[in-house]
Amino acid sequence: MQQKDSNKQSIFVIILLILAAEAVFILPFVLQRIFRPTFLETFAVNNEQLGYCFSIYGIVALFSYLFGGPLADKFHPKNLMASALLLTALGGLYFSTYPEYTNLKYLYGYWGFTTIFLFWAAMIKATRLWGGANKQGIAFGFLDGGRGLVAAAFGSIGVVIFSLFIDVDISETSLVERQYAFKQVILTCSAIVGVIAVLVYLFLKPSQNADNNESVVNTFDVSSFKILLEIPSIRLLMVIILCAYTGYKASDLFTLYATDVMHYDAIKSAGVGTSLLYIRPIIGVAIGFMADRTRASLWLIIGFLLTTLSSILFAIGIIDDSTTVLFVINILLIAIGIYSCRVLYFATLEEAKIPIALTGTAVGLVSIIGYTPDIFSGPMFGILVDNPDKVLGLQHAFLVLTAFSLVGVLASVWFYRITRSRR
Repeated sequence: MQQKDSNKQSIFVIILLILAAEAVFILPFVLQRIFRPTFLETFAVNNEQLGYCFSIYGIVALFSYLFGGPLADKFHPKNLMASALLLTALGGLYFSTYPEYTNLKYLYGYWGFTTIFLFWAAMIKATRLWGGANKQGIAFGFLDGGRGLVAAAFGSIGVVIFSLFIDVDISETSLVERQYAFKQVILTCSAIVGVIAVLVYLFLKPSQNADNNESVVNTFDVSSFKILLEIPSIRLLMVIILCAYTGYKASDLFTLYATDVMHYDAIKSAGVGTSLLYIRPIIGVAIGFMADRTRASLWLIIGFLLTTLSSILFAIGIIDDSTTVLFVINILLIAIGIYSCRVLYFATLEEAKIPIALTGTAVGLVSIIGYTPDIFSGPMFGILVDNPDKVLGLQHAFLVLTAFSLVGVLASVWFYRITRSRR
């Protein structure tokens, strides 16, 4: 009976982690990914300007990774995560007022603090503890796959709410009507994020592993960073995350491709983004399961290869509104590649033999480089896709993704060889 109760508690913990891990990013990232054309129109910004908002987010996040990592090794995850969720939701209330561009950049900077300094390393450490020594693939597979399901649910809720307030063909509505409809989407998502904050605070209990882990980092210790930087696999992990996260940021292009190349309307293109999110849980669990029976780094290599090949097909321009089947197949393959890499890069911490007590610090350290795409990818992709020739701009964007994916393949192969020799 005690074992059964323990299993139930374990399942409940991972469900809370999944809900929290995606909910905190719904407002700054997921809504604009699913509703990208609507977002640009209602906030009166272009892709390049939105990219600069992400850059402000990334700059704040850069320092937040550095100092938030040791913080996660000192305080229990539930306190940090609940605070982050609540503060992020409050930002959503201001978001719904359609702040002008300068204030929108400040808001993204605020979110860079709430979602990273207080949340990120704490969430990764809690997940690693949940997975133990032998189930890191499954732990992060459940986490990322579940995050995809949560994002898809938020996306579906958003599409339904948006449609409820658009009772005629969307092309016949005014900008004010579309702004009002999208405002309801923002407010609903903000309320849900706030509710999840309360659930995390009340019910995310310390895991048994966490209780037994007495050796923790209590202060910001520079020597810990020096120790970690001497490990070659840590340096490679920085490059792997950088390339994988650039791929994930490029997934924002999918709805634009559906709109500008496949000629889908705003609701149908949002449906494409939402549909891909439903694939993410399947990929996460399947890849995590296979990684635990082989090695996470092996499946990183496969994921980067898939992303590279699919990006090339988009970049050379053979996919358009006359090749719908090829579009569906290729966007499915690139999603598998991108989500596989995203699932596994932190699952490699165990493969690299990083001490549990330094997990938060290690996550903060590798994230400083790994998540710099938050700074440069927004403006980079924004400038490319704002090309007067929108089709050509998208082709150039996917060409850049091809280059990053190739670097990811090489770094993953090197990581695989180093960790194999250490074994």
